[in-house]
Amino acid sequence: MSQGVCKVAVLISGSGSNLQALLDASANAGADFSVCTVISNKPEAFGLKRATEAGVPTSVVDHRNFSGRESFDQALIAEIDSHQPDLVVLAGFMRILTPEFVRHYRGRLLNIHPSLLPKYQGLHTHQRALEAGDSEHGVTVHFVTEELDGGPPIVQAAVPIKEGDTPESLAKRVQVQEHVIYPMAVTWFAQGRLKMLADRSQLDGELLPLSGARIDS
Repeated sequence: MSQGVCKVAVLISGSGSNLQALLDASANAGADFSVCTVISNKPEAFGLKRATEAGVPTSVVDHRNFSGRESFDQALIAEIDSHQPDLVVLAGFMRILTPEFVRHYRGRLLNIHPSLLPKYQGLHTHQRALEAGDSEHGVTVHFVTEELDGGPPIVQAAVPIKEGDTPESLAKRVQVQEHVIYPMAVTWFAQGRLKMLADRSQLDGELLPLSGARIDS
């Protein structure tokens, strides 16, 4: 990692609520990271406005302008690398990345997923947790590997499922925790405390549990 404050590139596709949490955290006095660029595959993404208002450079690499995932990912890599980030963060980036992209950023590519991984990889996680009758649900920050939602977990936050919960009400409580643990994980990385070793996450020189560090709300 480069000397000084850790430079973070954030990839988005939509409203950018987790991006906002990262922008807010990076604006705190003494923050260990800064958002150096925000890149979207959708020109209409509201998160681009959030970045602009925070004075962060933005760009669009529209996947619809490319013939396939490989050519899109190569253009995305070129745009990201032009900013020389230390860390790449996926914040609601709704694209399945090619193995080549993931390998290029191995060990410095993070994602956040709205479930207590390895439960409920993929979509519709809140609905699936309710249908399964689970007593708790939550969110996981993890390193990205070639397996979809399968990289080593870093930190999880759990929320209790309440009687009468809907996917929407559950999603709102989970999102509150997303905005806590994503800046936390990025800060750990920026401080040099967090690393990926093979298929495990390491914090302060110790291997984390297979499910990552745990925070209960």
